[in-house]
Amino acid sequence: LFSGQKVCYGDLKHSCYKLAYFQDLSRRVGFQEARQACEIDGGALLSLESEAEQQLIENMLQNLTKSGSGISDGDFWIGLWRSGDGLATSGACPDLYKWSDGSISPFRNWYTDEPSCGSEACVVMYHQPTANPGLGGPYLYQWNDDRCNMKHNFICKYGPGIFPTVPAGNPYDTSKPEDQYHIIATETGIIPNLIYVVIPTIPLLLLILVAFGTCCFQMLHKSKGRTKTGPNQSTLWISKMPRKDSSMEV
Repeated sequence: LFSGQKVCYGDLKHSCYKLAYFQDLSRRVGFQEARQACEIDGGALLSLESEAEQQLIENMLQNLTKSGSGISDGDFWIGLWRSGDGLATSGACPDLYKWSDGSISPFRNWYTDEPSCGSEACVVMYHQPTANPGLGGPYLYQWNDDRCNMKHNFICKYGPGIFPTVPAGNPYDTSKPEDQYHIIATETGIIPNLIYVVIPTIPLLLLILVAFGTCCFQMLHKSKGRTKTGPNQSTLWISKMPRKDSSMEV
């Protein structure tokens, strides 16, 4: 069983995915080993049913490359393969490839002049960002048939209704056709973000409350002072007025 981040897109009607990338070349596996690892993990080796799903996986691989984890060249097994080597050299060779999870999707994304057939019967998605481009452009995300015993990374796909074990990040822009899948975020992805926003504001709120209370107290104190001194000053002024001597009266 391998470890990795399972990412789910959309609602319960859409699939989840897991990228198995190994920096240690000795840990990379052949096609059948990758297929078995996905099945033991509750999924299947990746099948791709549309251009939108292809773009979705490309986005995941781009994010993986940009993560700063030292991700470099390393193709990924997908679940497309063929049997019947006797027919491999015929013109029908491309039609012999089937999805290992039983999908009947006709979608293909072959690199130029692929599949080459012959002894190459299992399919990888190119991921060679440092390689010089060939006749078909950069060796990124197109498909190539390879010998099934070659060692590569792989991608697993899981059925609808499987929630992510880690947050998937921010949703893609749904205005783009390739981003029609929304990302499901678990509680573990939402609550910490809320805490990070609320906690730093507490000292500021306390400071505002203290300043407001001090201001109110000073205004109240001044108001009381004016109320008390008014009558006293008046009485004091009256008491100092000289009284008329009764003997002066006529």
